[in-house]
This record gives sequence, structure tokens and C-alpha cells, in this order.
Amino acid sequence: MHQNRKSSKKILFTSHTANFQKFNRPFMHMMSEKGWEVHYASMGEEEILDCDKSFVVPFTRSPFRLSNITAYRQLKKIINQEDYDIIHTHTPMGSVVTRLAAKKARKNGTKIIYTAHGFHFFKGAPLLNWLIYYPVERLMARHTDTLITINKEDYHRAKKQFKTNVIYMPGVGVDPKRFKPKLTAKQKLELRKSLGLRKDDFVMIYPAELNKNKNQTLLLHVLHEINKEDKSVHLLLAGKDNLNGYHKKLADKLGVAKNVHFLGYRSDIPQLLQMSDLSVSASHREGLPVHLIEAMFAGLPIVTTKCRGATELVEDGVNGFVVGFDQQEFLQKIEKIRRNPSLSRQLSKQSIKLASQYDIKSILSMAEKVYHE
Repeated sequence: MHQNRKSSKKILFTSHTANFQKFNRPFMHMMSEKGWEVHYASMGEEEILDCDKSFVVPFTRSPFRLSNITAYRQLKKIINQEDYDIIHTHTPMGSVVTRLAAKKARKNGTKIIYTAHGFHFFKGAPLLNWLIYYPVERLMARHTDTLITINKEDYHRAKKQFKTNVIYMPGVGVDPKRFKPKLTAKQKLELRKSLGLRKDDFVMIYPAELNKNKNQTLLLHVLHEINKEDKSVHLLLAGKDNLNGYHKKLADKLGVAKNVHFLGYRSDIPQLLQMSDLSVSASHREGLPVHLIEAMFAGLPIVTTKCRGATELVEDGVNGFVVGFDQQEFLQKIEKIRRNPSLSRQLSKQSIKLASQYDIKSILSMAEKVYHE
């Protein structure tokens, strides 16, 4: 067992990309404040903040890459040397490698927590996802002390089918302070001007990485239909492009290039949301989408495709509309909100009301309980 027990307790966070630290930082900060020593292991493609020590480990997203074996060996060595009280792991591959590397440590009393940010298997997921990911997650649950799920569908499935302690936590939390002070009408106008938008333009926003899963293609087609009648409707796409300009070419082809604003990665999402009129989301797969929670804090009505996670945040007809992957249906709901300002205000009020349960404060106190136990 633990000889020479160290004076301060130690926690290790792991995720395959370092970028994931943005979700972990409030938790790391909380543990630091409580006197814990905080470590982080990731691919290290950016500097990790708020931790005492960070390790670069060559995780890869693909389960079939040899570098995951290297990652496993390196991580095992770190874990056995550092003697952690708790290891909190995230991201599918990162967490598989971490839990395998921590097997010996767990026998010696280290507690392993895994947050699943949306399983790859869910109602309506491709069969291949079920064949690959389900058996792995089920097997790995045995090497986990606490499995945190962030949406109800995952929670009920894991609770029923996995042999471990499963709890539900509504997402990673959003800090309402980021939406204060609220933008004044003048600031909204200035921000619009800086993006080449006019005061009376109707602005839709989708802050998400440009990729196949996020399905921006659907929105470009919808915008194309709207712009035939009305050129004052615009779409903001804020996020890193992972498809080498595919959407830009499509926007050109559809003739909507002037009305689609590719903003790349932005750090002022709360402000952009407050300046917009409508939050739109076209994802195929989500865990519990932060961009929609942020839209709720900003008081936006929402139109989203029917996908796991999104349907927990958007109550159809209450704070927005949930639609199928159908262009016409998506378009109709946008138009319904756009042409009915009083409906828009009513949905907006409900968004703000429903947002409070995703406040970072309540998520942190739930996490604290998990760490404490």
C-alpha cells in the first residue's frame, strides 16, 4: 500500500487533446483551491493552464494506432511514479488508455473517474458505432470507480448495462459571468458593423467546429432557400474548419457566400450570441451541447435538429423548436420565429429560465461530492 504518504493529495486529469482543458479548468481550479496538487496529461498541442504539472502523452483518436501503446506505457510510468489519489479521465480513446494504464494504481487505492461526454452509441447511431464502441465502454466500466454521464439517455443505458457506479451530471457547466455585463444596444450594433452586418439583419449563429457531424451543410441549404426571398438573413459560423474549406466552396456554389460569415475560432462567443437573433444547431451527435447552453444563457430562441443532448436542452415550443434533418421543416421553424417577434421574446425568456440548472456553480458542487466520496 501507500508508504511515505505525501502531504498533499494529488489528482490527475487526462484527455487525448489538450484543448479539452477548457472544460476541465474550473474543476482543476477548484481542486487547487482545496489544496490538491493538480496534474494533467494530454497530447499537449497547447499549454495547459491551472495545473502544477503537465505531461505530454501521444494519445491518438484512432484505436488502431501504435502510438496509443506508447501513450499507455508512458502514462503507466507516470501514474505509478506519482501515486495519485484520484484520476479523472475524459475523451473516448484518452480514457481507455488511461484506465488500462491505471490498473495497478487502482488496486493500490487510486480512484478512477470517467466522464463520458456522449457515448458514440445511442438511439439511431450507426451499427458500426455499436459494434466498436459499446463493447469497449462496457468492458472499461469494470476498471472505473465512477462513470459520469452528461445526458439522460447515456445515464439510463449505463446504469442498466454497465457494472460500475453511474451518476448523472448535466454537462460541464457554463459560467453566467461570461454573459455579464450584457451588451448594450450600441455595443451590439458595433459588433454587427465589425462583421459587415446591419442593424435590421436577422442573424443566426452556430458556434461549432466545421465538420461532418456538426452538419453545417444543412444550414447552408436552408439559408439558400431563405435568401431567395430575403437577403437580410445571415448565418454566422464560428469554429475551426476541419474540412479544408468545403463549406466555403458550398456557400459559393449556392450563391450565399455574402450571407455566410466564416469567423474561424473566436473567444468572444458570449458577445456574438448576444448580438444574434437565433441559435441554430444541425448536429447528428452531441453529448450535451455547450453551444446550446450558452445560447440559453444569452437568451436566444433555438432551432435544433433532433439529436441526443440537444433534445434535453430544447423543449419543443418552449424555448425553441426541435426538427428532423429536413430542410423544409428547419426553414419553417426559422421563419416562424423570424416573423413573430412576440414568439421570439417568449422563447427567449424560457431559454434564460431553463439555463440556470447548467450554472457552473451547481456542476462544481456536484463534482466536489464525487471527488469527496
